[in-house]
Amino acid sequence: MTAATAPAQKPAADAVLVEIVAGTLASVEKEVETAIGRTSRSPMIRDAHDFRAGIHDIHLRKLTGRSYSALVQPIVRDFPIDTMKPGDVFFHNDVYSSEGGIGHLPDMCVTVPVFHSEDGGEPKVVAFVQAFGHHDDIGGAVPGSMPSHARSVYEEGLMVPPIKLWDQGVPNQAALTIMTRNSRMPESLAADLDAECSACLMGARRLGELFTRYGVDTVQACFDAIIENTTEIYRTEILSKIPDGSYVWEDYAEHDGVEEPKLHRQRITLTKLSDGDGVTNGRIILDFTGTGPQAKGPINHCANYSDGVFLAKWLAPILRNLADTPERMAELDVNEGVVPLIEMRFPGPGTLLTPVFPAPTNARTFVILRLLGVLAGVIAKAVDGKMPADQETIRYVGFHGMDRDGNPYLMREILGGGSGGRYYADGEDTVHVVPDSSNVPTEVTESRFPFRIERLGLAVDSGGAGRYRGGLGYEKHYRMEIDTDFMCVADRSILSCWGVKGGRAGKPFQVTIDPGGPNEREVEGLEDAAPVRAGEVIRVRTTGGGGWGDPFDRPTVEGARDVRWGKVSVAGARDDYGVVLTGAPGGIVIVDEAATEALRAAKRAEREAAIAAGTEAAFFDRGPGYATLAGGKHFAEVDLL
Repeated sequence: MTAATAPAQKPAADAVLVEIVAGTLASVEKEVETAIGRTSRSPMIRDAHDFRAGIHDIHLRKLTGRSYSALVQPIVRDFPIDTMKPGDVFFHNDVYSSEGGIGHLPDMCVTVPVFHSEDGGEPKVVAFVQAFGHHDDIGGAVPGSMPSHARSVYEEGLMVPPIKLWDQGVPNQAALTIMTRNSRMPESLAADLDAECSACLMGARRLGELFTRYGVDTVQACFDAIIENTTEIYRTEILSKIPDGSYVWEDYAEHDGVEEPKLHRQRITLTKLSDGDGVTNGRIILDFTGTGPQAKGPINHCANYSDGVFLAKWLAPILRNLADTPERMAELDVNEGVVPLIEMRFPGPGTLLTPVFPAPTNARTFVILRLLGVLAGVIAKAVDGKMPADQETIRYVGFHGMDRDGNPYLMREILGGGSGGRYYADGEDTVHVVPDSSNVPTEVTESRFPFRIERLGLAVDSGGAGRYRGGLGYEKHYRMEIDTDFMCVADRSILSCWGVKGGRAGKPFQVTIDPGGPNEREVEGLEDAAPVRAGEVIRVRTTGGGGWGDPFDRPTVEGARDVRWGKVSVAGARDDYGVVLTGAPGGIVIVDEAATEALRAAKRAEREAAIAAGTEAAFFDRGPGYATLAGGKHFAEVDLL
């Protein structure tokens, strides 16, 4: 389904009014998200903020760029625009009928058309407000509706194709009853859906005021200008940094919950085209040929719908790293304006990105997040490394069981990780890919659930070494007050976030139950119900970002500072950076410059010998886990420049 063609004749948009309209759109989007956050009930929506809103025009183009959202295409495909009425609310979560906008069933989406009446005439649809978020439980084989060993989407929960959830202001109680009946947390689900529907209806009213104030033609002309401005900025400021030519790179998910761990390949061949000057008619082709076969387990992602429009907008924020300055990068939004610049080419049916129904998809984050890194890596090859190193910034951990009163409970949260080092700065610590999301506050978890948080801090030494260090992941300790089951949906427990241009890989994800105790045991990245006894501690360490540049070029003063700040241990400073320190952590830390110079010289020689022997790649470092899954190989052929 493609959007309608924009009108050939349109009024010119006043530049000042375009800014006013753009600011209004951002304000409405933020107001919708704020309303959802304040009126929802589940920890995943209310506290972790795993939801987002979006505003789309009558041509189904996304206008706002602060956050990514789903698509309107599946709604207008099944419900023609001229049949919509004020007060209608549409709903869907069916991955295979979402045109690529929904990745897994817990992401439930509501869409509200915006109406405007000209000169007292019949109200007509002029735009759409949409929100979708990750809900606690919508049925399926396990609590949380993300069975890590699923072989079919039927195991993952209730599938709802596009339906009219509210009809002219009247909720469809039968549909709501069916959905809540399938959920293990019916009250939370009902409250969250009510919050999302009400917030989008409010947003539609706010947006309708914009059309009343300025008129349909004028506002739509501003929408066109907003999108065209984005296209021009990305073509001239961003894509112009990529030399014309073709580049290829790949990265991997490590397990699918069904088969033994192996390399599930995701490959991008990027081709930059222009009329010869790098700018005129500049565009890129992203070809995913070479991506691995459809997984038996739930790591597949349905990307090849609506010409890959959702995936194009999902990947486009990576391009912002090519901006002239970090400040300029922060100013750039991603809206529908990037779509004309990116041609998506997919392999045939039956791959990780083109799965065939009913392939499971609940852990598709392993693929769509990895693709962000694959795009960053292939661009890094084209621009001599002037891109961030890798990051893996989302994984679900949680607990479920019966509380002291015999009532079922489910608590999940999204824990971020370290972002990659950059050519101008260290990576950020404990960041999240979902805008404004966070770990669930300790006060919330301890007041509602039967466990205590004994530590929440940075995972020391987790960031990849480099001239610019990778960001650190979380270290979080949960102590159980009653017997419970631990659940986890996480990747990068074997493979690491890669380093670039001589930077080293970060530390992988790790979960340990009863660390240091008599029953110490590790938990795999995909786990539905690992038993934990009362009194035991679960220690979660999330991934560190990859490093950027040669770690032996990092100034010794920064190495000493990292130790003082508790981000790098004394041993880590010596082993990873070649910095020899005297003094104790927390006290005076002094660099032994002579010993440091000698150690760094020895370590440089050791690494140069490894590169010459073919046991290391000079440009990318994937970490020791890669050899485990690659039959002893230390790097892939695509890692060579």
